[in-house]
Amino acid sequence: MMKIFKWVTKDTTINFMGARKWTYALSAIMVLLSIASITFKGFNYGIDFSGGILMELKSENKINVEELRKQLSAVDLDEINLQSIGETGNEVVLRAQAKNLDEKQQMAVVNQIKSTLGSAYEYRRVELVGPQVGGELKKAGVIASVIAVLAISAYIWFRFEWQFALGAMLGLIHDVVVTVGVLSFFDFDFSLTTVAAILTLAGYSVNDTVVTYDRIRENLRKFKKMPQFDLLNKSINDIFSRTILTGCTTLLAALALLIWGGDTLRSFSFTIVWGVLVGTYSSIYVSAVFLNLFNLRAAQDEKVINPFGNVE
Repeated sequence: MMKIFKWVTKDTTINFMGARKWTYALSAIMVLLSIASITFKGFNYGIDFSGGILMELKSENKINVEELRKQLSAVDLDEINLQSIGETGNEVVLRAQAKNLDEKQQMAVVNQIKSTLGSAYEYRRVELVGPQVGGELKKAGVIASVIAVLAISAYIWFRFEWQFALGAMLGLIHDVVVTVGVLSFFDFDFSLTTVAAILTLAGYSVNDTVVTYDRIRENLRKFKKMPQFDLLNKSINDIFSRTILTGCTTLLAALALLIWGGDTLRSFSFTIVWGVLVGTYSSIYVSAVFLNLFNLRAAQDEKVINPFGNVE
């Protein structure tokens, strides 16, 4: 373990830029597959977006899911999904689609479920979402994600130059599309909690990108005659140990949440784990490598008045 730690923290000379053509292809494939999954398979929308009823039941004894399903067949609902949670088998999450029912009608269904099952169960959680509210939340989630990407890109443009902002935006779009595509492909619940995780990974990714960009700009000033290709390679290597150590630390916490966080947090924790991996990848092989398409020194040599009144 100590040998690995020493390898990560020492100065590296990895030729990141040399693999750029392969990573361009990899990123393009991931984005295209994600768009295909989103288009043709869609999402497994949670109660937040689809509208319906969610109940968490607990019994003193182990619950027979099939027997419980037969009991609930008397309830007038089109689709009921039962999922056992926990290690003891005495807890179940009930999800029922009720898209065409208003909140009052959904509450009547909840009372019917309680009446059917009787007092043998403890009703630990009950959530109701109407179809109109679900549609509004879905729209709000999309708007929040778009605004976050645009606001982050505007900050990068203000902090650096437009080429950097374009690279950061490309990286963020890459991360969001690929993550959403993976959630679609593996049928993870897509809810407001998932949207929160996507916005979290966007923040993580751009933080990594800003650190890389800051080192690139510093090296542009420091090494006036170094070829841009080599300068980008050096800049990525300069902060590579920081990137790996930060990523591993975050990943350990997210993995713990994924393993022991339970089914309720499964989608959120998976999104964070995947987001750390794809965010680390994109900060190098999308946002940073993309800058090689521009003449950064020409942009750096332009005199721009910064917000503090100094001329750089």
